[in-house]
Amino acid sequence: MRLKDKVAVVTGAGSGFGAGIAERFAAEGSAVIVNDVNDANGERVAQAIRDGGGKAAYVHGDISTDADTGAMLAAALEHFGKVDIVVNNAGVSHRNQPMLDVSEAEFDRVFAINVKGVYWSARHFVPYFRKQGGGCFINIASTAGVRPRPGLVWYNGSKGALIVISKAMAVELAPDRIRVNAINPVAGETPLLATFMGQDTPQMREKFISTIPLGRLSQPRDIANAALFLASDDADFITGACLEVDGGRCV
Repeated sequence: MRLKDKVAVVTGAGSGFGAGIAERFAAEGSAVIVNDVNDANGERVAQAIRDGGGKAAYVHGDISTDADTGAMLAAALEHFGKVDIVVNNAGVSHRNQPMLDVSEAEFDRVFAINVKGVYWSARHFVPYFRKQGGGCFINIASTAGVRPRPGLVWYNGSKGALIVISKAMAVELAPDRIRVNAINPVAGETPLLATFMGQDTPQMREKFISTIPLGRLSQPRDIANAALFLASDDADFITGACLEVDGGRCV
């Protein structure tokens, strides 16, 4: 088991990539704090992990807030005694539309979750990791931050910010033995897919798939496998990397 005796916090783990990561980590021996704002989904994922013989606890929390992020650390310590890995996965997008049609409220929500959520994560978990003597962050960014799609201007910008933040964190925190890496998924089979496309139709799916050389959308297992590697000791000399899991989209 590649994560035996580790403890991971995975945000937005009630569905999509986050659920896939939480389940994969648990299967590899990690205890998991499953975070989400959708209680039914989060409890379902945590229960499925426990039913499979793994260790998991669900924690409701909005990652764009100081208090809820702190509660995740507290819950991890209460349930499992430590934290080794934080996966900042939770994210949102505005609907695919002209940039000037996105409201200020939508813009603020995208940046509050996709960018400020990582700020709060760092504020709480960096001091803990420093005291512990090390730790690992994995930030789920997007190919949107590398090769932007039209209609997603502000979402693209939030993910571009997260990529640069991940690299800067990696450099600053390396002396503390805190590794920071990012994963850039291409559009995938998650609840956000319809938002990215504007409308989920066979024609629109084909348009998106046609831009991916390997000829399919990403799956949660694809992102989970990449996250598993970056979280494991096999990647103990890797920090500041931004790994495209995109079927060749960014080539």
